[in-house]
Amino acid sequence: MKLPTRVAATAAALLLAGLTATACAPQTTDGKATTDEKSGTLRVWLFQEVSNKPKEQAVEQAVTAFEQRNKGAKVEVEYIPVETRAQRVKAAFNDPESAPDLIEYGNTDTAGYVKDGGLADISAEFAAWDEAKDTDATARQSVTVGGKVYGAPFFVGIRALYYRTDVFRELGLTAPRTQAELVETARKIRKARPELYGIAVGGAYTYGAMPFVWAAGGELATAQGDSYKAAINGPDALKGITTYTSLFGDDNCPAAKCAQMGGNATVTAFASGKAGMAIGGDFSHAAVEAGTVKGKYAVVPLPGTTPGSIAPAFAGGNNIGVLKSSPRRTLAVDLLKSLTGKETQGRLFDAMGFLPTYTDTRAAAARRQPFVKPFTDTLAAGAKFVPASPGWGQIDASLVLPTMFQEIVSGRKDVKAAADDAAKKMDAAFAPAG
Repeated sequence: MKLPTRVAATAAALLLAGLTATACAPQTTDGKATTDEKSGTLRVWLFQEVSNKPKEQAVEQAVTAFEQRNKGAKVEVEYIPVETRAQRVKAAFNDPESAPDLIEYGNTDTAGYVKDGGLADISAEFAAWDEAKDTDATARQSVTVGGKVYGAPFFVGIRALYYRTDVFRELGLTAPRTQAELVETARKIRKARPELYGIAVGGAYTYGAMPFVWAAGGELATAQGDSYKAAINGPDALKGITTYTSLFGDDNCPAAKCAQMGGNATVTAFASGKAGMAIGGDFSHAAVEAGTVKGKYAVVPLPGTTPGSIAPAFAGGNNIGVLKSSPRRTLAVDLLKSLTGKETQGRLFDAMGFLPTYTDTRAAAARRQPFVKPFTDTLAAGAKFVPASPGWGQIDASLVLPTMFQEIVSGRKDVKAAADDAAKKMDAAFAPAG
């Protein structure tokens, strides 16, 4: 497949750029560039999606608008795997001279990236940007650390339950109204249609598992002063973990195949017709529409533990930030506005189903496309967030929770032992340095 002209070159070329950068890049102090060049090439790292072409096209339009405004500037975009972002970004922070100018990052990464000194404080530019005043409060919070703004929200990510209307009709099933019904329905599908997963689940799908913990009344961690204490091994959290891990097995999603799956893999399984249900995001809509299940699925909020309740979803989403090491800060901020502005977010919604972070843009999007209702209903029911701690980045990158789930579904540890081990690792990450 021919890549877009602005997608960056191969890893070998990037390595060469890294080896030669020291000869021409400006010197930095604590990772901060000492120049602000008004021309040249800006490099951008964005996340690779399950179905990436629509995203590339929306980004291309934003890049074109930027280049028309800034005649001496060019942009190269590279799409990187979400799963390896931690290593890539850490390397960029440690080697500013070969780092990109802008990065897309998950909102859970903000505090850690700020602590690492990688992101530029753009508080002044954000405050002066007219469009920013319509950013919703949760999205604004996701780029704010210590009262300073370190990027711009890119989209809001909320997950809900996708299900096959043709399979449900064939088997006389209705959308589950509780998590107990969800488990039962998944097993019925698998028994009647053994070629399908009842519901595609993943041992590495942290954000698909969290609603089960929260719906049971559990927490990932609780605030204690300026830090956090792990609560993943609390009695209510254990109930939610037990429910989620009960979905791994030959009667639904065999552990041998599903233990290693992440969110993208579960959505791919559903979109390709291999599952009766899946937990997917608003941002998964384009991939599902491009799959074999197009026209044969519906979406409802993921149920809670009582009939009619909605499980708290992770208040996800991504941001775009300027690296402190960028030698073209002014241009980088202008490009950030193109990539995260209302026009681009509207296009990304139409192309990918990404929910805009601007209240007015999101309201207009919902009027255009009714498919977002289950996601906005979930958001309105009360979404939750991960601990706002730099330690969370370490927990996420170290795969603490996926390891816990995989230990359980493989039978290596029982729920309590695996959760206790995860809690110890989390507490170590939350502990202040030194």
